[in-house]
Amino acid sequence: MKKILILGGTGDAVKLAAKLATIPKIEVISSLAGRTKKPSALVGQVRIGGFGGAEGLANYLQENSIDFLIDVTHPCAGQITINGSIAAKATNIPHLMLVRPQWEKMSGDNWIEVESLEFAATAIPNSINRVFITSGRQQLKPFLQRSQVYPETWYLMRSIDPPDIELPNSEVLLDRGPFSFEQEYQLLQNYRIQAIVSKNSGGDATYAKIIAARELGIPIIMVQRPAMPEGKKVTSIEDAIAWVKLKTSKL
Repeated sequence: MKKILILGGTGDAVKLAAKLATIPKIEVISSLAGRTKKPSALVGQVRIGGFGGAEGLANYLQENSIDFLIDVTHPCAGQITINGSIAAKATNIPHLMLVRPQWEKMSGDNWIEVESLEFAATAIPNSINRVFITSGRQQLKPFLQRSQVYPETWYLMRSIDPPDIELPNSEVLLDRGPFSFEQEYQLLQNYRIQAIVSKNSGGDATYAKIIAARELGIPIIMVQRPAMPEGKKVTSIEDAIAWVKLKTSKL
């Protein structure tokens, strides 16, 4: 049996684990950070919690005789991807990053591209009074600070679990994608949204909001992805499976 550790937490990670589990002599372990209280059901073993940085992850890989490491975390996760690269090099374990293609700006899009959520909060035009935050529930402090300067701004926040910080003058929608164009278009109209804050996640699950914003002429404060470490990368589940089959055939 060959052991594969998947650094997960995304829909792609769930699908990859399920498909790898059907391959003979493959044991799949999915690692989740534990930030989502009700994660999607996973095939195979599941580990929840952090590793303690790159050194802790390297120790886990060695102590559990992991043969392959596949990073399928959120493309904006940042630190865990860096830790995975460092740990794989330290233990000489084959390492793959499954990175969904990022969204590309199209004709009709009005994007204000920023490097971080801190910059996103300050990039919201002063004339905007109704903001839809779709960038996650754990990094709301910059918007809390902004609300102290612009208390008249109203925020709509959507996440799978309740946010860590309660924004004044706001409403929370607990929901999990994928979302259809019709759903997103109606939501933006019903809540009279004037701007959206989003990370450049890529993929199809939440792209409908980008199309709806384009149709309605709503600006998007788009947080760009952090730089990724060097290493083998693929953009699809099928390519990740092919990589595993190629690696196992050589052992």
